[in-house]
Amino acid sequence: MDELQQLEDWLAPLLADMAPAARSRLARRIGTALRQHESKRIARQANPDGSPYVPRKVPLRARTGRIKRGVMFAKLRQARHLKVRANPNEVTVGFLGRVAHIARVHQEGRMDSVRPGGPRVRYEQRKLLGFSPHSRELIRDLLLDHFGDV
Repeated sequence: MDELQQLEDWLAPLLADMAPAARSRLARRIGTALRQHESKRIARQANPDGSPYVPRKVPLRARTGRIKRGVMFAKLRQARHLKVRANPNEVTVGFLGRVAHIARVHQEGRMDSVRPGGPRVRYEQRKLLGFSPHSRELIRDLLLDHFGDV
């Protein structure tokens, strides 16, 4: 039996005894911590396994206009785009709307247009969201802090 299963077996009766509002607060706290953790990881330009993102392609020739050289996904990782949804039974951290489409293209390495009406290219896979060993430890520590005196 792995560590996560043991934690789940220990938590199940404790969570069942909690009021729905208290479970929602706990879920929101966990979701907010995960969002901060994921945002920092995206800022480091790293996949959940610790490997670096594949860098942007270098332009074949110099072009007029702005060439993006900054950090990828700088705005995508902001709290206004990276949303937390919590209820008594679950918590989710993810993207919504147009931002979700952009994130999915990079998460799964899909084909998409560079700009509306522009050429379609296959984007490299860059995992924006995912569980790392550190995120599992973060969740475990938050739960142990909450239920530590039980």
